[in-house]
Amino acid sequence: MSDLPATVAGIARAVASREIKAVEVAGASLAAAARTAALNAFTLIDAAGVRAAAEALDRRPAAGGESGLLAGVPIALKDLIDQAGLPTTCGSSFYRRRAAVSAMVVRRLEAAGALIVGRTGLHEFAFGFSSENDWWGPVRNPWDPGTSPGGSSGGSAAAVAAGVVPVGIGTDTGGSVRVPAALCGLVGLKPTHGRVPLSGVFPLAPSLDTVGPLTRTVGDSALVYGVMAGAGPTSLRPADLRRCRFAVPLPWAAQPLSHEVADGFRSALDGLARLGAAVEEEHAPGLDPPGLMEASMYPEVAEVHRGWMQAYPGRYGPEVRRRLESALKVSSSEAAAGLTWRARVRAALDGLLGRFDAVLLPTTAVLRKEIGRELVETREHPIPYRQALSVFASLVNHAGHPALALPLATGPPDVPPPSLQVVGARGEEHRLLAIGLAIEESGLAAFRPPPGTVTGRPGKPPAGAIIRTVARPVPEAPHPSGG
Repeated sequence: MSDLPATVAGIARAVASREIKAVEVAGASLAAAARTAALNAFTLIDAAGVRAAAEALDRRPAAGGESGLLAGVPIALKDLIDQAGLPTTCGSSFYRRRAAVSAMVVRRLEAAGALIVGRTGLHEFAFGFSSENDWWGPVRNPWDPGTSPGGSSGGSAAAVAAGVVPVGIGTDTGGSVRVPAALCGLVGLKPTHGRVPLSGVFPLAPSLDTVGPLTRTVGDSALVYGVMAGAGPTSLRPADLRRCRFAVPLPWAAQPLSHEVADGFRSALDGLARLGAAVEEEHAPGLDPPGLMEASMYPEVAEVHRGWMQAYPGRYGPEVRRRLESALKVSSSEAAAGLTWRARVRAALDGLLGRFDAVLLPTTAVLRKEIGRELVETREHPIPYRQALSVFASLVNHAGHPALALPLATGPPDVPPPSLQVVGARGEEHRLLAIGLAIEESGLAAFRPPPGTVTGRPGKPPAGAIIRTVARPVPEAPHPSGG
């Protein structure tokens, strides 16, 4: 898609002004998807559907209709968000649901003129951080196909980083938008819990689930978020960094990091200070992970999967099955303690953000996770990849706050850039995005495409790698909420 406008707004303006046809944009996106098929980013490409939608959009101005804020913008949709007439698989071996009505977020995107190109791969039932899927094969990172794009929204991130689409839609329950944004060098927005409707989105833990965009720029995320949240067009101006006061919470920020992440985070803090921002380390013992995250979250996960786990546990992949077995063992007293802990975390982060404009952290502790390997490298010692990818992200979900992952303009050109996480006050997405835009416009943050993807030709996966394992069909399963 290198010959199209570089931003979401640019594509929408070009289509609305008839400078370019939506069918041309759709065609370019489908061609890029074909060229990058080895990444296994999609579970389904809806070529006929996206072409029909583009043709209808191209007829709309002639009939006197409005093209929409996202006119002709290709979007990749995580395959646990309902899309009318297409199967929702959740990356599983057995869940197949053809929704009669699209999820609310999809209806809003399509009403704004967006074109849903296809449905993207994910960690099974969104319950993990690698997108290495036992049933569909691993999603591969455009930066290095031997590595994970992160999860659980790995397919959406891979599709954006590889240049197939400018926007991927993911879900974030413990970091599943921000983690793949970090590993793929993208902007990822996790909204405040409840700001984007969850109707038609398969649940992981409903009180923590959010839906958010993965994009190349902060402006793109702001535009797409406004549509998803039903806010319509908003005017976004960069914050004045000289008036911003940022907190670096300790001991939360003092986790084991890779050399690249540690250097990038320090460079970002120093850069913000040079620009006139106040950057202060703040002792915040109430925000020390991991806390009781599993006790807080697992009872909800167990309720979604209890019946299926009792009926056919073997239809889950080994990793997800083990985690579900643990979830089913959480006692009522442990669950109550988890919720008490969650309330304390929320109060602690609220208190910090009552005194600071935002909290700054790395998004992930490492930038590289090899497919099939459980440990990742930090400066100190190897640690489990789930710990490394979730340690800065998951606590934010339990607090309910919005957060933005930003790719930093530093680091070697052949590896993903370090990612800065900016956490804002609940309900203050506009302020958070304004800060992100200011950091981007200062030159501290910037998207750069993975090597080789400008032409849509990423490297080949390792010899003998599984690209796609066909899932075994079973009768259509109901949505756990009945909706």
